[in-house]
Amino acid sequence: MLSMIDLPDLGRALITILVVVDPIGSLPVFYYATSSVPRRLHRAFAIRAVLIATVVLMLFLVGGQYLLEALGLRLGSFQIAGGIVLFLFAMTMVFGEPKSQIEIKEAARDHLANAVFPLAIPSIASPGAMLAIVVLTDNNENTLLDQGLTAVLLLIVMAITLVLLLMAARLKPFLGATGANIISRIMGIILATIAVDAVLGGLETVGVVDLVPAQEGVLDTSPGT
Repeated sequence: MLSMIDLPDLGRALITILVVVDPIGSLPVFYYATSSVPRRLHRAFAIRAVLIATVVLMLFLVGGQYLLEALGLRLGSFQIAGGIVLFLFAMTMVFGEPKSQIEIKEAARDHLANAVFPLAIPSIASPGAMLAIVVLTDNNENTLLDQGLTAVLLLIVMAITLVLLLMAARLKPFLGATGANIISRIMGIILATIAVDAVLGGLETVGVVDLVPAQEGVLDTSPGT
C-alpha cells in the first residue's frame, strides 16, 4: 500500500492544509470569542467550532471540483488562479495585519463573536483553506485513494486544531497574540512557496510549460519538450 502513495506529495499536502488552516493563528480568535463565555462552556465551544469548520471544508473537498466542472472551468486554470490567490493570502500573513486581528475586528463590528463566526468561519475554515482543498483534490488526476488520503490529512489538521483550542487556556501565558502572529508570518512564507508551486503546476497542466523533476530544480520551457 505504501508503494502506491507518493510520500513527498502527501507531506506537501499536509503542510499546505496545516498552513492555510493555521490552528495557532486561530487561538487569538478563540480567546476573543470566548471572552464572555463561561469557562465551563469553552470545551463545547471549541468542539462546535471545529465540527462546523470540518463539515464546510469536507463539502469543498467532495464537491468543489464538480462545481468547477459544472461551470465549464479547467482545473489548470483554477490551479493558477488559486495559486495567485493563495500567494496574495500568504503576503497578508507575512506583511499585513495578522488574520486573527482582522477577524476579531469583524466580530466586534458585527457583534457575532461566537463559535460560528469568526472562529469556525473564517478563522479555521478560511477562504484560503477552502481554495487549497479544491486544488489538492483533482478528480481527474487523483484516485479515490488519493482523495481519501486528502480527507484524512484534513481530519488530522482539524484534530490538531481542536487539541490546541482545548489547551488554549494553558497555552495563553506561553503563546499569546504575539507568539501566534510570529508563527503565522512564518507559515505565510511557507504558503507563498506552495502557492508559486501551484501556479507552476497549473501552467504545466494547461500545457504552457514543462517542468522537469523537482529535485533537479530546473524549469524547462524549450519548445518541443
